[in-house]
Amino acid sequence: MKKNNLPVPEATDNLLQSRRFRLSFLYAVPIGVLGGLIGLGGAEFRLPVLAGILSYTARQAVPLNLAVSLVTIAASLAIRGSTLSFSLVIPLLPAVFSLIFGAVITAFFGATMAVRLSNEQLERIIFVLLVLIGVALIIEGFLPQQMPALLPPALGWRIPAGIVFGLAIGLVSSLLGVAGGEIIIPTLVFAFGADIKTAGTASLLVSLPTVLVGVVKYASRGAFTDKSILSNTVAPMGVGSVIGAIVGGLLVGIIPSAVLKVTLGIILNVSAFRVFHKAKSQN
Repeated sequence: MKKNNLPVPEATDNLLQSRRFRLSFLYAVPIGVLGGLIGLGGAEFRLPVLAGILSYTARQAVPLNLAVSLVTIAASLAIRGSTLSFSLVIPLLPAVFSLIFGAVITAFFGATMAVRLSNEQLERIIFVLLVLIGVALIIEGFLPQQMPALLPPALGWRIPAGIVFGLAIGLVSSLLGVAGGEIIIPTLVFAFGADIKTAGTASLLVSLPTVLVGVVKYASRGAFTDKSILSNTVAPMGVGSVIGAIVGGLLVGIIPSAVLKVTLGIILNVSAFRVFHKAKSQN
Protein backbone atom coordinates (compact mmCIF):
# COMPACT_ATOMS: atom_id res chain seq x y z
CA MET A 1 0.00 0.00 0.00
CA LYS A 2 1.35 3.42 -0.97
CA LYS A 3 1.94 5.64 2.00
CA ASN A 4 1.14 9.34 2.06
CA ASN A 5 4.44 11.27 1.90
CA LEU A 6 3.00 14.18 3.86
CA PRO A 7 3.65 14.18 7.60
CA VAL A 8 0.37 13.75 9.49
CA PRO A 9 0.39 17.28 11.03
CA GLU A 10 1.02 18.86 7.60
CA ALA A 11 -1.73 16.79 5.97
CA THR A 12 -4.12 17.76 8.77
CA ASP A 13 -3.19 21.43 8.40
CA ASN A 14 -3.82 21.30 4.64
CA LEU A 15 -7.25 19.79 5.25
CA LEU A 16 -8.02 22.52 7.78
CA GLN A 17 -6.94 25.28 5.39
CA SER A 18 -9.01 23.78 2.56
CA ARG A 19 -12.03 23.50 4.84
CA ARG A 20 -11.63 27.11 5.97
CA PHE A 21 -11.42 28.33 2.38
CA ARG A 22 -14.70 26.63 1.41
CA LEU A 23 -16.62 27.53 4.54
CA SER A 24 -15.36 31.15 4.56
CA PHE A 25 -16.96 31.73 1.17
CA LEU A 26 -20.11 29.66 1.80
CA TYR A 27 -20.97 31.43 5.06
CA ALA A 28 -19.97 34.89 3.86
CA VAL A 29 -22.47 34.93 0.97
CA PRO A 30 -25.70 34.50 3.00
CA ILE A 31 -24.36 36.81 5.74
CA GLY A 32 -23.63 39.39 3.02
CA VAL A 33 -27.15 38.95 1.60
CA LEU A 34 -28.72 39.60 5.00
CA GLY A 35 -26.42 42.57 5.55
CA GLY A 36 -27.34 43.97 2.14
CA LEU A 37 -31.04 43.60 2.89
CA ILE A 38 -30.82 45.79 6.01
CA GLY A 39 -27.97 48.03 4.84
CA LEU A 40 -25.25 46.63 7.12
CA GLY A 41 -21.99 44.78 6.57
CA GLY A 42 -22.78 41.69 8.60
CA ALA A 43 -19.44 41.63 10.45
CA GLU A 44 -21.15 40.85 13.77
CA PHE A 45 -22.46 37.64 12.21
CA ARG A 46 -19.08 36.75 10.67
CA LEU A 47 -17.38 36.85 14.07
CA PRO A 48 -19.18 33.78 15.51
CA VAL A 49 -18.40 31.94 12.26
CA LEU A 50 -14.70 32.79 12.53
CA ALA A 51 -14.47 31.88 16.21
CA GLY A 52 -16.85 28.91 16.06
CA ILE A 53 -17.13 27.11 12.73
CA LEU A 54 -13.68 28.10 11.43
CA SER A 55 -12.00 27.37 14.78
CA TYR A 56 -10.01 30.58 15.18
CA THR A 57 -9.32 31.92 18.66
CA ALA A 58 -10.98 35.22 19.58
CA ARG A 59 -7.57 36.89 19.31
CA GLN A 60 -7.21 35.66 15.71
CA ALA A 61 -10.86 36.19 14.73
CA VAL A 62 -11.06 39.91 15.53
CA PRO A 63 -8.31 41.18 13.18
CA LEU A 64 -9.45 38.76 10.46
CA ASN A 65 -12.99 40.12 10.76
CA LEU A 66 -11.61 43.65 10.58
CA ALA A 67 -9.69 42.83 7.37
CA VAL A 68 -12.84 41.38 5.76
CA SER A 69 -14.77 44.47 6.90
CA LEU A 70 -12.24 46.69 5.13
CA VAL A 71 -12.78 44.79 1.86
CA THR A 72 -16.58 45.01 2.12
CA ILE A 73 -16.56 48.72 3.02
CA ALA A 74 -14.35 49.60 0.04
CA ALA A 75 -16.59 47.57 -2.28
CA SER A 76 -19.77 49.09 -0.82
CA LEU A 77 -18.45 52.62 -1.27
CA ALA A 78 -17.56 51.88 -4.88
CA ILE A 79 -21.03 50.45 -5.54
CA ARG A 80 -22.81 53.35 -3.84
CA GLY A 81 -20.63 55.86 -5.65
CA SER A 82 -21.82 54.52 -8.99
CA THR A 83 -25.51 54.51 -8.06
CA LEU A 84 -26.00 57.29 -5.48
CA SER A 85 -24.88 60.88 -5.13
CA PHE A 86 -22.68 61.75 -2.18
CA SER A 87 -24.10 65.30 -2.23
CA LEU A 88 -26.78 64.28 0.25
CA VAL A 89 -24.04 63.61 2.82
CA ILE A 90 -22.68 67.19 2.68
CA PRO A 91 -25.05 68.56 5.38
CA LEU A 92 -23.89 65.72 7.63
CA LEU A 93 -20.17 66.35 7.16
CA PRO A 94 -19.64 68.04 10.57
CA ALA A 95 -21.18 64.97 12.23
CA VAL A 96 -19.23 62.60 9.97
CA PHE A 97 -15.86 64.25 10.64
CA SER A 98 -16.47 64.41 14.40
CA LEU A 99 -17.46 60.72 14.44
CA ILE A 100 -14.31 59.86 12.47
CA PHE A 101 -12.13 61.88 14.85
CA GLY A 102 -13.41 60.05 17.92
CA ALA A 103 -13.55 56.63 16.26
CA VAL A 104 -9.99 56.72 14.91
CA ILE A 105 -8.62 57.50 18.38
CA THR A 106 -10.24 54.53 20.08
CA ALA A 107 -9.72 52.23 17.08
CA PHE A 108 -5.97 52.77 17.58
CA PHE A 109 -5.97 52.24 21.33
CA GLY A 110 -8.68 49.55 21.21
CA ALA A 111 -6.54 47.37 18.96
CA THR A 112 -3.64 47.77 21.39
CA MET A 113 -5.87 46.85 24.32
CA ALA A 114 -7.30 43.80 22.50
CA VAL A 115 -3.80 42.45 21.85
CA ARG A 116 -2.92 42.77 25.53
CA LEU A 117 -6.06 41.02 26.77
CA SER A 118 -6.03 37.27 27.31
CA ASN A 119 -8.13 35.19 24.95
CA GLU A 120 -10.60 34.51 27.78
CA GLN A 121 -10.95 38.22 28.64
CA LEU A 122 -11.46 39.09 24.98
CA GLU A 123 -14.14 36.40 24.65
CA ARG A 124 -16.03 37.89 27.60
CA ILE A 125 -15.94 41.38 26.09
CA ILE A 126 -16.99 40.08 22.65
CA PHE A 127 -19.87 38.15 24.21
CA VAL A 128 -21.22 41.22 26.02
CA LEU A 129 -20.86 43.51 22.99
CA LEU A 130 -22.52 41.03 20.62
CA VAL A 131 -25.47 40.60 22.98
CA LEU A 132 -25.84 44.39 23.29
CA ILE A 133 -25.76 44.80 19.49
CA GLY A 134 -28.29 41.97 19.10
CA VAL A 135 -30.63 43.68 21.58
CA ALA A 136 -30.10 47.01 19.79
CA LEU A 137 -31.10 45.41 16.46
CA ILE A 138 -34.28 44.03 18.03
CA ILE A 139 -35.16 47.45 19.50
CA GLU A 140 -34.34 49.14 16.17
CA GLY A 141 -36.82 46.87 14.43
CA PHE A 142 -39.65 48.49 16.40
CA LEU A 143 -38.51 52.09 15.90
CA PRO A 144 -39.54 54.40 13.03
CA GLN A 145 -37.10 54.77 10.13
CA GLN A 146 -36.67 58.50 10.76
CA MET A 147 -37.17 60.73 13.75
CA PRO A 148 -36.49 64.37 14.52
CA ALA A 149 -32.87 64.89 15.51
CA LEU A 150 -32.33 64.50 19.24
CA LEU A 151 -29.43 66.97 19.13
CA PRO A 152 -29.91 70.70 18.50
CA PRO A 153 -28.65 71.85 15.07
CA ALA A 154 -25.90 74.02 16.57
CA LEU A 155 -22.39 72.75 15.82
CA GLY A 156 -21.45 73.46 19.43
CA TRP A 157 -23.69 70.53 20.35
CA ARG A 158 -23.20 68.25 17.38
CA ILE A 159 -19.39 68.19 17.10
CA PRO A 160 -18.67 67.30 20.77
CA ALA A 161 -21.50 64.74 20.72
CA GLY A 162 -20.13 63.27 17.49
CA ILE A 163 -16.68 62.88 19.04
CA VAL A 164 -18.15 61.10 22.09
CA PHE A 165 -20.23 58.76 19.91
CA GLY A 166 -17.17 58.21 17.73
CA LEU A 167 -15.08 57.14 20.72
CA ALA A 168 -17.60 54.39 21.47
CA ILE A 169 -17.84 53.36 17.81
CA GLY A 170 -14.07 53.04 17.38
CA LEU A 171 -13.72 50.95 20.53
CA VAL A 172 -16.45 48.52 19.45
CA SER A 173 -14.95 48.36 15.94
CA SER A 174 -11.47 47.46 17.16
CA LEU A 175 -12.65 44.94 19.76
CA LEU A 176 -15.07 43.11 17.46
CA GLY A 177 -13.40 43.67 14.09
CA VAL A 178 -16.54 45.30 12.70
CA ALA A 179 -17.30 48.34 10.58
CA GLY A 180 -19.72 49.57 13.24
CA GLY A 181 -22.68 50.32 10.96
CA GLU A 182 -25.07 48.85 13.53
CA ILE A 183 -24.06 51.71 15.84
CA ILE A 184 -23.21 54.46 13.34
CA ILE A 185 -26.47 54.34 11.36
CA PRO A 186 -28.80 54.64 14.40
CA THR A 187 -26.56 57.41 15.76
CA LEU A 188 -26.87 59.38 12.52
CA VAL A 189 -30.63 58.75 12.25
CA PHE A 190 -31.69 59.45 15.81
CA ALA A 191 -29.04 61.86 17.11
CA PHE A 192 -28.43 63.85 13.91
CA GLY A 193 -31.76 63.40 12.08
CA ALA A 194 -30.37 61.78 8.88
CA ASP A 195 -32.64 59.71 6.65
CA ILE A 196 -31.80 56.00 6.62
CA LYS A 197 -30.32 55.92 3.09
CA THR A 198 -28.04 58.92 3.65
CA ALA A 199 -27.06 57.49 7.04
CA GLY A 200 -25.99 54.25 5.29
CA THR A 201 -23.66 56.15 2.96
CA ALA A 202 -22.30 58.37 5.74
CA SER A 203 -21.74 55.26 7.86
CA LEU A 204 -19.39 53.85 5.23
CA LEU A 205 -17.42 57.11 5.20
CA VAL A 206 -16.99 56.89 8.99
CA SER A 207 -16.20 53.18 8.91
CA LEU A 208 -13.47 53.27 6.26
CA PRO A 209 -10.80 55.25 8.19
CA THR A 210 -11.85 53.62 11.47
CA VAL A 211 -11.40 50.09 10.15
CA LEU A 212 -8.25 51.03 8.25
CA VAL A 213 -6.60 52.30 11.44
CA GLY A 214 -7.59 49.09 13.22
CA VAL A 215 -6.18 46.89 10.43
CA VAL A 216 -2.90 48.82 10.34
CA LYS A 217 -2.56 48.65 14.12
CA TYR A 218 -3.27 44.90 14.24
CA ALA A 219 -0.85 44.37 11.34
CA SER A 220 1.89 46.21 13.25
CA ARG A 221 1.25 43.81 16.12
CA GLY A 222 1.82 40.79 13.87
CA ALA A 223 -1.82 39.73 13.41
CA PHE A 224 -1.33 38.97 9.71
CA THR A 225 2.13 37.41 9.68
CA ASP A 226 0.63 34.07 8.64
CA LYS A 227 -0.17 34.89 5.00
CA SER A 228 -2.12 31.67 4.52
CA ILE A 229 -5.01 33.02 6.59
CA LEU A 230 -5.32 35.96 4.20
CA SER A 231 -5.68 33.62 1.21
CA ASN A 232 -7.82 30.90 2.80
CA THR A 233 -10.08 33.06 4.99
CA VAL A 234 -9.96 36.82 4.35
CA ALA A 235 -9.99 36.60 0.53
CA PRO A 236 -12.87 34.09 0.12
CA MET A 237 -14.85 35.69 2.94
CA GLY A 238 -14.33 39.15 1.44
CA VAL A 239 -15.44 38.01 -2.03
CA GLY A 240 -18.43 36.14 -0.58
CA SER A 241 -19.44 39.16 1.50
CA VAL A 242 -19.34 41.50 -1.50
CA ILE A 243 -21.34 39.08 -3.68
CA GLY A 244 -23.88 38.61 -0.91
CA ALA A 245 -24.18 42.34 -0.26
CA ILE A 246 -24.87 43.00 -3.95
CA VAL A 247 -27.55 40.29 -4.04
CA GLY A 248 -29.05 41.59 -0.80
CA GLY A 249 -29.13 45.11 -2.18
CA LEU A 250 -31.07 43.89 -5.22
CA LEU A 251 -33.57 42.09 -2.98
CA VAL A 252 -34.27 45.09 -0.71
CA GLY A 253 -38.01 45.47 -0.14
CA ILE A 254 -38.92 41.81 -0.40
CA ILE A 255 -38.79 41.36 3.39
CA PRO A 256 -39.53 44.32 5.70
CA SER A 257 -36.32 45.66 7.22
CA ALA A 258 -37.91 45.76 10.68
CA VAL A 259 -38.71 42.03 10.57
CA LEU A 260 -35.17 41.25 9.44
CA LYS A 261 -33.59 43.33 12.21
CA VAL A 262 -35.62 41.61 14.93
CA THR A 263 -34.88 38.18 13.46
CA LEU A 264 -31.16 38.90 13.07
CA GLY A 265 -30.96 40.37 16.55
CA ILE A 266 -32.31 37.11 17.95
CA ILE A 267 -29.93 35.06 15.78
CA LEU A 268 -26.97 37.17 16.89
CA ASN A 269 -27.80 36.64 20.55
CA VAL A 270 -28.17 32.89 20.05
CA SER A 271 -24.84 32.77 18.17
CA ALA A 272 -23.09 34.81 20.86
CA PHE A 273 -24.34 32.48 23.58
CA ARG A 274 -23.45 29.34 21.64
CA VAL A 275 -19.92 30.42 20.68
CA PHE A 276 -18.64 32.87 23.28
CA HIS A 277 -20.68 32.14 26.39
CA LYS A 278 -19.99 28.43 25.89
CA ALA A 279 -16.27 29.15 25.52
CA LYS A 280 -16.38 31.34 28.62
CA SER A 281 -18.07 28.62 30.70
CA GLN A 282 -15.46 26.07 29.60
CA ASN A 283 -12.50 28.21 30.66
